[in-house]
Amino acid sequence: MPTSPFYLTTTLPYVNAEPHIGFALEIIAADVIARYQRLLGKEVVFNTGTDEHGQKIYEKAMSAHQDPQVYVDEYAAKFADLKTVLNLSYTHFIRTTDPHHISAAQEFWRRCQAQGDIYKKLYQIKYCVGCELEKTESELVDGHCPLHQTQTLQEIEEENYFFRFSKYQAPLLELYAKNPEFVQPASKMKEIASFVEHGLQDFSISRLKEKMPWGVPVPGDEEHVMYVWFDALVNYISTLSWPDAPSFNKFWPGIQLAGKDNLRQQSAMWQAMLLSARVPNSAKILINGFISVGGQKMSKSLGNVINPKELVIKYGLDATRYLLLNLGVFSDDMDVTWERFDTSYTSDLANGLGNLCSRVAKLCEKEGLTGKVSTCELNSEFTTKMDHYDLTEALNWIRLQITELDKYLSTSTPWKKTGSEKQEILEKAVAQIIVIATHLKPFMPDTAFQILKTYQQPSITAIAPLFPRLFRA
Repeated sequence: MPTSPFYLTTTLPYVNAEPHIGFALEIIAADVIARYQRLLGKEVVFNTGTDEHGQKIYEKAMSAHQDPQVYVDEYAAKFADLKTVLNLSYTHFIRTTDPHHISAAQEFWRRCQAQGDIYKKLYQIKYCVGCELEKTESELVDGHCPLHQTQTLQEIEEENYFFRFSKYQAPLLELYAKNPEFVQPASKMKEIASFVEHGLQDFSISRLKEKMPWGVPVPGDEEHVMYVWFDALVNYISTLSWPDAPSFNKFWPGIQLAGKDNLRQQSAMWQAMLLSARVPNSAKILINGFISVGGQKMSKSLGNVINPKELVIKYGLDATRYLLLNLGVFSDDMDVTWERFDTSYTSDLANGLGNLCSRVAKLCEKEGLTGKVSTCELNSEFTTKMDHYDLTEALNWIRLQITELDKYLSTSTPWKKTGSEKQEILEKAVAQIIVIATHLKPFMPDTAFQILKTYQQPSITAIAPLFPRLFRA
């Protein structure tokens, strides 16, 4: 029986810094969705990769006295390492310096140009290198980009190619009206619709090569390279071997995950570009909030950037996945501290799920209980939440099952019982633990496997703590 195709992609992180927990949350959330869809029997393409062109990269490479390609190779490897560090199941890792991507970006340009949507004009704007975006006066705070307040805006005046973004105001609003949940959460759908309703300005899609040579060459004009956003957004289809491969027609359109700073690019700019190139629009855009640390934005200067490897070293791999997902997915901004991570780890994992599995296994061993080699269907309430990409509520559902089983054991007190009465209580507990582990597979795959292995073996034996207690000096 043929399987249904499913495609999802993260944004491509810009390779000017090492991975941080903001992107780790995005790609773990994508991994949960991919694993869940595979549980449903679907054929999944899960894409991620690295965005490697643009002025910011070029300046970083020059300041490091490196060839830009050498510079991006080094950082791309650090993001590729996340597959092992976070146990990710992605199938595609695309780099915007890949030859096929460059070819696809140029073909995409030609198709937009054929529609009359690309033209040249004098370019005079205030430009934030940090965002790689033009900034209007209304967006500035005290003359600075609100996201990069320590950086001086560049004032650029040159002749560039432009994309007729303004042409697509009505088609974009029609797209949103027909798909009221096109962007999640609802607050971000409202935000992007309001942005488009207020009118769109055409945006620059090229840079003069003599000033900034690090980019995809503009077809038919050796003096220009593509603006980084125009090039990078095409990765979502170039990874599927667009324009001529059967896999593109099989898997597109797909689900896209992004941070809130990518809202405009993913749900308006990219969608207009797709309309221009006569390519179907994305299926859905899922937007995450920002993670701050102790009430402050993560930054190198403050020394508060948390690398996901630090979490894995301290808490373990699956615990790291849980702790990040537990912050809230596709929701508002989040704030973390190491103390909060410690508290969540101890209460939810060490004292919660871990303790539950250990004490039931020990009781089963003493009773000589045989494991239950069985499978269970996914709960309909759980699948409804997952089908709507409400990962936070799906995780809450799993936590509720753990809480309810703890309550059942506390009231039934199997350690005080004997004979068939004790055995019946433990058999119910084992069956429920298997339910919990089955639903936990997308979120904490290694932990789910270990639990199922313990409770489905011929004789259930005591297990080492799944989540060791934290050492305190």
